[in-house]
Amino acid sequence: MQNKSRLGRGLDALLSGAEAAGNGAPLSQVSVETIDQNPYQPRKEFDDDSLAALRDSIKAHGILQPLVVRQVEGRYQLIAGERRLRAAREAGLSAVPVTVVDFNDQQVLEAALVENIQREDLNPIEKAQGFKDYLDRFQMTHDQLASRLGLSRSTITNLVALLELPTEVQNAVRVGQLTTGHAKVLKGVSDPARQSAIAREAVARGLSVHATEALARQSPPPAEQPAPAPANYKTAPEKTNHVQSIEDELRQKLGVRLEIRVKAKERGQIVLCFDTNDDFERLVEVLRR
Repeated sequence: MQNKSRLGRGLDALLSGAEAAGNGAPLSQVSVETIDQNPYQPRKEFDDDSLAALRDSIKAHGILQPLVVRQVEGRYQLIAGERRLRAAREAGLSAVPVTVVDFNDQQVLEAALVENIQREDLNPIEKAQGFKDYLDRFQMTHDQLASRLGLSRSTITNLVALLELPTEVQNAVRVGQLTTGHAKVLKGVSDPARQSAIAREAVARGLSVHATEALARQSPPPAEQPAPAPANYKTAPEKTNHVQSIEDELRQKLGVRLEIRVKAKERGQIVLCFDTNDDFERLVEVLRR
């Protein structure tokens, strides 16, 4: 129970607990060449502008807060402070201040999760993957992880569920084109292909969560049945990757269902679909430009 409360209060409380137990030892400086990246780091993306600003600050004032590391096979493994380490390297520093703690693998992953969650550094997909890695590695339930991180069980469950969405949808959430609210709506759609289609339309049209929910409630368009082919009909050439990429690009740009139908080597159709009068007027306006 004591560990739960420390984690819930954040990384500083967790580290102070380690120091109180005699596990934390500050060092003045350690060579950056002896520090390895944290293999349990859930954060995958680092903003270049933010790193540049931190680099300039470090050049002017140095590193004000020591990095947290542990010793592994004669070297140091980073636990907390990856942005500071990256910026220090960019600033040309040869050594950085560190605090050494004696953490096991589970504590290292907990510390990485807590540091990023407390500072809101992780996007929803990174959080979800970090939680899943922890659950799989240490065979814990959602309730147990929620207790250790000071979060609600539903927060853990809802985020991990994002990893069941198609990769295209996850990427839209990762880069901020869609929110977790949008993703929750899409989770209620059973067909992955339709999840992706709704996500593309929501991004292209800048739909709110409420508007996306309304779109998801609409009946999916019925599959078109092809007319019987005449006896002398030649099979249409297969749609190439190039044509498919153009199809996807036009869907994104126009924000409607769209299909390029290749009839022959140099013949075909571009079929645009609209569900509302607003969609129709918007398409007409685009085509008239």
